[in-house]
Amino acid sequence: MINITHKSNTLRKAIAQAIVKVSSQETIQAVIEKKVPKGDVFEMAKVAGLFAAKRTADMIPDCHPLPVEFTAVSYEIKDLQIFIFVEIHTIYKTGVEVEAMHAASVVALTMYDMLKPLDKGISIEQIKLIEKKGGKTDFSKENIQVLKAAVIVCSDSIAAGKKEDSAGKAIIRKLENSKVQIHDYLVIPDEVNEIRNRLNQYVEQKVNMVIFAGGTGLSPRDVTPEAIKPLLKTEVPGIEEAIRAYGQQRTPYSMLSRSVAGLIGKTLVLALPGSTKGAEESMDAIFPAILHIFRVMEGPAFRHE
Repeated sequence: MINITHKSNTLRKAIAQAIVKVSSQETIQAVIEKKVPKGDVFEMAKVAGLFAAKRTADMIPDCHPLPVEFTAVSYEIKDLQIFIFVEIHTIYKTGVEVEAMHAASVVALTMYDMLKPLDKGISIEQIKLIEKKGGKTDFSKENIQVLKAAVIVCSDSIAAGKKEDSAGKAIIRKLENSKVQIHDYLVIPDEVNEIRNRLNQYVEQKVNMVIFAGGTGLSPRDVTPEAIKPLLKTEVPGIEEAIRAYGQQRTPYSMLSRSVAGLIGKTLVLALPGSTKGAEESMDAIFPAILHIFRVMEGPAFRHE
């Protein structure tokens, strides 16, 4: 199965369709009037669909077991066709499209099995996904402006050439995956004045995002939060909470990180951990959802700037 451990839980929905086509109006009437010898076709097929939705991972090898938190089965009759619709919701890391299609197919097969003694001309058609919501695709539809980011690595040892940077490069990869352009990338020592000067420079250049990597721990030289916080005009604590909550699910050491998030005008400022894993997980925790902040800033509260 695909590794989804880096993803975050979100509300995800899917609607799938299947069509059972019969060969006579008498079959349709038997279904409507509940005169099919095997029982109430709509209710029996619905129950089968509910079972199928919850057992999809047992039948489809690559499907992840997930909590099915809502399932609805509905029908619509058009001439000699019975349209089946299955809607499924979950709050999880991956979608429920296959679950919805699997359930719709089992509903259709159950109807076929119940009706075949009455009608030898039944067919199952158009099992397909009608709609899906949730996850990364929702954020990709927002048509956000082209954004630019500066990535600054704060590290005495890397600035002195004693170590190679990997955290900053990991952040850049995540930004590029979210279609964010890299305005600048540099390494500086853990010095308050240097951090503030660089931040002010990018704010003046109206760079959309300034992301610092490193200096968010508890050692004597970890000064990035102290350098950044006095310059922030608006703090966004929810971003910090999301980063730490995500990290805490993966390592208990996440509670020791002092990540920072806030705004200076329309520039989003982030201070993330300096370890490669910490930087990657922090980016996974908030991207691409964090890009919605630039849509929010187009609102009336920011138009006076």
